[in-house]
Amino acid sequence: MKCVICHSDSIEKNTVYEEIINNNDIITIPIETQVCKNCGERYYDRTTVKYLENIKQKVKNNELKYKEIGKVLSIA
Repeated sequence: MKCVICHSDSIEKNTVYEEIINNNDIITIPIETQVCKNCGERYYDRTTVKYLENIKQKVKNNELKYKEIGKVLSIA
């Protein structure tokens, strides 16, 4: 498989983190997918896309339980 962006042959399975923003919270979701080692382009299969859409819908409906692992403070 060649990368559609940079045409490199260096595509390997790797863990990446997708982010969903919910108000002031950022939820990170680890996903194992194909990634171009040259430019970083990610390739998701249909199952992974459906999984991410399902999580986004659960976040929108406040149905997802997640744990706090840190805080970022901002001066308003």
